[in-house]
Amino acid sequence: MTVTGLSGRVGWSAPVALVAVGAVASFVPGIPEVVVEPDLVLYGILPPLLFAAAIRTPLADIIARRDSIFVLSVGLVAFTVVAVGFSLWWLVPTVGLAAAFAFGAVVAPTDAVAVTAIAGRLKLPRRVVTVLESESLLNDATALVALNASIAAIVSVLHPTEVVGEFAVALVGGVGVGLVVGYVLSAIRKRLRSAVLDTSLSLVIPYVAFIPTQLFGGSGVLAVVVAGLFLGQRSPLVQSAEARIAESINWRTVRFLLENAVFLFIGLSLAGILAGIETSEFGVMEIAMLSLAMLGVLVVSRFAFVLASTVFYQYGPRFVRRRAWGWKTSIAVSSAGIRGVVTLAAVFLLPDETPERELLQFLAFVVVAGTLAEGLLLPRIIRALRLPPPDATQERVEKFNLLVEAQSAGLARLERETTTDVSDEVIARLRINAEFLSSAIAQEARAGAEPSPAAYARLRRVMIEAERAAVLQARAEGRYQERAVRDVLRSIDAEETALTAHHPKAE
Repeated sequence: MTVTGLSGRVGWSAPVALVAVGAVASFVPGIPEVVVEPDLVLYGILPPLLFAAAIRTPLADIIARRDSIFVLSVGLVAFTVVAVGFSLWWLVPTVGLAAAFAFGAVVAPTDAVAVTAIAGRLKLPRRVVTVLESESLLNDATALVALNASIAAIVSVLHPTEVVGEFAVALVGGVGVGLVVGYVLSAIRKRLRSAVLDTSLSLVIPYVAFIPTQLFGGSGVLAVVVAGLFLGQRSPLVQSAEARIAESINWRTVRFLLENAVFLFIGLSLAGILAGIETSEFGVMEIAMLSLAMLGVLVVSRFAFVLASTVFYQYGPRFVRRRAWGWKTSIAVSSAGIRGVVTLAAVFLLPDETPERELLQFLAFVVVAGTLAEGLLLPRIIRALRLPPPDATQERVEKFNLLVEAQSAGLARLERETTTDVSDEVIARLRINAEFLSSAIAQEARAGAEPSPAAYARLRRVMIEAERAAVLQARAEGRYQERAVRDVLRSIDAEETALTAHHPKAE
């Protein structure tokens, strides 16, 4: 947490800083050697990280850009496996073609955590952010299927039809289990009345989706992502407001802790990986040149595939041209090929009989570190491309328009629910609160005027500070019981949370 906080203050990338600190610490005497346990990463760390990313990813955006996401998460992974595999086999024939393809599958998928941590801070167009985050969520499934097929080819003879069958089972099984888990758990959530129970259930969902799917040969990664997308979409329909707020805060915390631990863990594994290649028949210079070659092939293959896809979209059939992206967008997408913990965990899944296994583990670490370093250039590339940032004005107007529609629906329901048993003062107060935001658009258009909702939020925050100070002063003087103090503080906190959600504080 200290490294992350300091790196943010000086403008460094937190993932790169954590890997660097871990790598240096791995050589410090007294620091225990860190050995990567792939099952711990794949079964313990990866599911919650994927779920935390999936529940905050808009399903509508994925559906709208499904063709681009499919091309990158399936087509690009397959192309990378072949390009890296043949290149490694050509450079080091003793590795064997099956092991070379296995290494290609290891380094093929971008990492959801790393991509979000680095690209998420940039003011990229919404389409690019959605494509990059969705690609990194879904390409793990394709890569792991390719890895399993390659491992099977290392230890036995594998027929191509078996690979196709395995991919079909992984795809159908992952999507099927994810949908079932999402549907069943959304039905359970709808009946829960306790936010604590709802949040506790949320913490086990990734494992409920991942473990059973893996056991019968499906893609656990895909199951977790599908379940997360489904539950994130259904959340407003099946969860209380309190449960949604609690879940959001809890998963942000879990994600933050795991992300920091993962990148530090990658760095701490360096000393052990270097110890593994001491007996290699290759010299230091040969290994260094091979590392640079593999990193270069990985970067070039991503650029080549994305640029070729851009040509196809721009000059292909008419129905494809409608969904074409520009050259600047393709360069931005090509530059975001960041690898992370999945690559490092997957390379340790290679069986002991894999030729040059220790060398492949070192090359995987170089790929992770090298692509993270490449991510440092991403902000400069984005600035040089001058991609249009998200239209803040349009998004703000859309938000206010939607709020006005919601307020209108509330007023219509109020008219139907009004009875003679309710006082006129109550009805008037409800109308005033509901109609307040309806004037937001007109206020925005007035030159030099602070929008009414923004002014309200600013002044209400000042009032809340005074209210909280008064409650705390009363507690210090012992004039009220603690139960009453806590209930009032919770009420103030709830209003401040809602206020911040609609009107974030200016940075």
